[in-house]
Amino acid sequence: MEPVENGTNEKTVLPESPEERQTFYPYLGPRGTAIKILNRFERSDAYLDKLLDIEMRQEEMNDLDKALMNEIVTGVVRWRMKLDWVLTGFFHGNFTKAETNIKNALRVALYQIMFLDRVPHSAAVNEAVEFIKRLRGQKVADLVNAVLRTIIRNIDGIRYPEREENPIRHLAVVESHPLWITKRWIERFGFDEAQQLMKANNTIPPVSLRFNKLKGDIKILVEYLNQHKFEYNISKYVPNYIRVQHMAAIGKSDLFNQGYFTVQDESAALPVLLLNPQPGERVIDLCAAPGGKTTFIGELMGNVGEIVAVDRYENRLQLVSTACKRLGIHNVILLATDARTVELPVADKVLVDAPCSGLGVIAKKPDAKWLREAEDIPKLVELQKAILENAAKLVKSKGILVYSTCTIEPEENAGVIEDFLSRHPEFSVESAAIFVHPALVNASGYIETLPHKHGMDGSFAVRLRRK
Repeated sequence: MEPVENGTNEKTVLPESPEERQTFYPYLGPRGTAIKILNRFERSDAYLDKLLDIEMRQEEMNDLDKALMNEIVTGVVRWRMKLDWVLTGFFHGNFTKAETNIKNALRVALYQIMFLDRVPHSAAVNEAVEFIKRLRGQKVADLVNAVLRTIIRNIDGIRYPEREENPIRHLAVVESHPLWITKRWIERFGFDEAQQLMKANNTIPPVSLRFNKLKGDIKILVEYLNQHKFEYNISKYVPNYIRVQHMAAIGKSDLFNQGYFTVQDESAALPVLLLNPQPGERVIDLCAAPGGKTTFIGELMGNVGEIVAVDRYENRLQLVSTACKRLGIHNVILLATDARTVELPVADKVLVDAPCSGLGVIAKKPDAKWLREAEDIPKLVELQKAILENAAKLVKSKGILVYSTCTIEPEENAGVIEDFLSRHPEFSVESAAIFVHPALVNASGYIETLPHKHGMDGSFAVRLRRK
């Protein structure tokens, strides 16, 4: 018998036979594991990708089961508002106050019923019923069975909030976003464009691969993809970038392990292109972990010059170190300290990829929309201003300072820059259109990408020169 974690940091010893194991410990298989992850996410507000990564490393499931588990978990989180609306309408009692296991078992089943055509409704229902039966007994299992089968019978007649009566609630439920975000975006973009943005956030995006220039020509990666019959297309915005539809197989390839490419959204490359690092320069990356931008800087510099990669936490800098080793980047100095107070000799170029609300990356990280609250934004703005203020001291005369985020909220983007420029007349904006595709640049010369317009994460970046 082997030990497994039972959710209380203790180890439970499982019986040998599959039937006894499932009875003894119900959180097995793709659906049981999905419920376990969703329970932890709900109780701890932990980041979803960390919880998934832990389970992906386990050997209990094969690759197909892991793929199903991953799709169920991310799908339930992505569509939670819509799922809960439907379940609330059919649940006997107050669904929001139901036991966490019951709520997540119902969400997992309903997600499969509503969104996964290849899973028979009966399989989704039976798995949920058996799971609850093992945990809570026949009576509660019968309740779950009744709720799900009633929903299936009425699936085509489910009513959602009417747009005419309450457009904010209608869009929040139908496109599954928090009310406060929905309200902000309708006020900013109008109803129709806000809906397009939310639809883009709910679409599973392709995976973007950045080819490592230090390894030669991107044709190496193209040939590999053709040989293994991957679906892909070349980025129209960023050189040496390819979008693929599925990552699982290529992420385990020798090509990846040997550092020929890294996984990075095209929007994350734009601040580095804006920085335009050159061989022989000294560059400071003030918020470096997990290392995607640091390694891209190293690639563009051809390992000639110096990069100081700063992050507050030593364990996060380990991610930067690992990425550098895999990709063959040798000119990086790691420094664990606070970007708001770090003192360093001035550099030719400084990058501030600031901590932010992350509301531009909801398509890849659907938990971002549930982990944030409206009051987080002013707090983040103060942090962003403090880091940018210190960064200005580290830029030499005629040097470059790039500020970027992975959010689309104006207070964290243009608002921070306008405040900074009002206090620092020695800095001026240089148009991003000189360095990146003009379609990604707004009238102020800032990079501003939106998922529904550009097919990449929402982001912001600006290039400032010290006079």
